[in-house]
Amino acid sequence: MTPNLRGSLLMIAAMAGFAVEDMFLKTAARALPVGQILMIFGSAGMICFVLLAKAQGARLITPALLSPAILLRAASEVAGRLFYTLALALTPLSSASAILQATPLVVVAGAALIFKERVGWRRWSAIGVGFIGVLIILRPGLDGFTPLSILAVLGMLGFAGRDLATRAAPKTISNLTLGVYGFAMMVPTGAALLAWTGGAVWPSPTTAATLAAATLFGVAGYYALTAAMRVGEVSLVTPFRYSRLLFALILGALVFAERPDAATLIGSAIIVASGIYTLLRGRRSNPA
Repeated sequence: MTPNLRGSLLMIAAMAGFAVEDMFLKTAARALPVGQILMIFGSAGMICFVLLAKAQGARLITPALLSPAILLRAASEVAGRLFYTLALALTPLSSASAILQATPLVVVAGAALIFKERVGWRRWSAIGVGFIGVLIILRPGLDGFTPLSILAVLGMLGFAGRDLATRAAPKTISNLTLGVYGFAMMVPTGAALLAWTGGAVWPSPTTAATLAAATLFGVAGYYALTAAMRVGEVSLVTPFRYSRLLFALILGALVFAERPDAATLIGSAIIVASGIYTLLRGRRSNPA
């Protein structure tokens, strides 16, 4: 199996895990404030990754953690997780996931600008078309515009920055160690949000089980994503993120009875088509 194929399969597995995680987090947000969810979810995920890291002998403390790439990754993690969790709580799962599908387009653009990967004018055009798809979903200036959808856009930009920083992270830091600190960043972020909004409550057994399930799927997805971003070329692996939208549409319809409108479906189709085209052009430009 080639590195690019392995990275692509890992990305699809990660997106399935994240879609299920989103479903559980959105369900938990009905009973708990978002800040409290971030604290509990971050703590549980951090503990899981610490145990996995210890079992595999990964170093949890290393000077490389203070490298610029890791610090940038931490800041991007905070922005991505905070704004996207707010989007999950306040907007439909299908629309938030649709906007998130623009992440690979931002990552491919970043790979060209930062890592000097070859991205021709056709893929740059596809990136532009994909952003048009995002605007169709947002509908700025029209009656269907929902300002809260901007939260999903901010979360998408945060996750794109995290993925690019993961690529630049020192190879001496294991995927498990990155997972530990990625989840750890959610704890102070959630605490700050909860201190601002207030309203902490004791979770019921059902809500606690929901958060536990979200943690399990989130840890699995997070590990697969981190591994995918460190295998193969960024511009070839990241377009497989679009599979998350398919999982989200199915879960949104089955669990939350969501029925996306025409603009959301059209915008989603444009974003996905742009991602697929970017992938195909990337394979043609980099046949190895």
